[in-house]
Amino acid sequence: MQSLDVISINIWQIIISLVNLLILFFILKKFLYKPVREMLAKRQAAVDEVYSLANEALEAAHRDREEYEQKLLGADEECDELLRTAQQNAARRSGSIIKEAEEKAAGMIRRAENEIELEKNGATAEMKHQIAELSVQLAEKLLEREMNADDHREFIDSFINSIGTESEGGNVGDR
Repeated sequence: MQSLDVISINIWQIIISLVNLLILFFILKKFLYKPVREMLAKRQAAVDEVYSLANEALEAAHRDREEYEQKLLGADEECDELLRTAQQNAARRSGSIIKEAEEKAAGMIRRAENEIELEKNGATAEMKHQIAELSVQLAEKLLEREMNADDHREFIDSFINSIGTESEGGNVGDR
C-alpha cells in the first residue's frame, strides 16, 4: 500500500501552493510589474519617436523632391523662355542689320549715280568748251587769211589732223 501514498493527492498542499503562488503574484505585481510596464512604455515611446522622425524625414524628402522637380520644370521653362527671347532678339537684330545694309547700299548707289551724272555733265561741259574753243581757233585762222578753195580744203584737212594728234596726245582732255 505504500505505492498508493505516493500517488495520493493532498488537497491542503495544493491550496498552500496556490496561496503561495497568489502571494508571489501580488508581490511581483506590486514591485515588478509597474516598473517593467513603465520601462516598456518608455521603449515604446522611443520607438514611436524614431518612427515619427523617420516619417517626418521621409515626408521632408518627398517635399524636397517635389520642390526640386518644380524648380527643374521652372528652370526648363525659364531656359525655353530665354531661348525664345534670344531668338526674337536675334531676328530683330538681323532685320535691323539687313535694313541698315540695304539703306547703306541704296545710299552708295545714289552717290555713285550722282557722281556719274556730275562727271557726265562735266565731260559734256568740257566737250562743249573744247568745241567752242576749237571753233574760235578755226574762226581766227579763217579770218587771218583769205583762202581759195584749195587752201580751204588744205586748211580743214590740217585742222582735222591736228585735232586727231591732240586727242591722241591727251591735249583735248587736259583743258
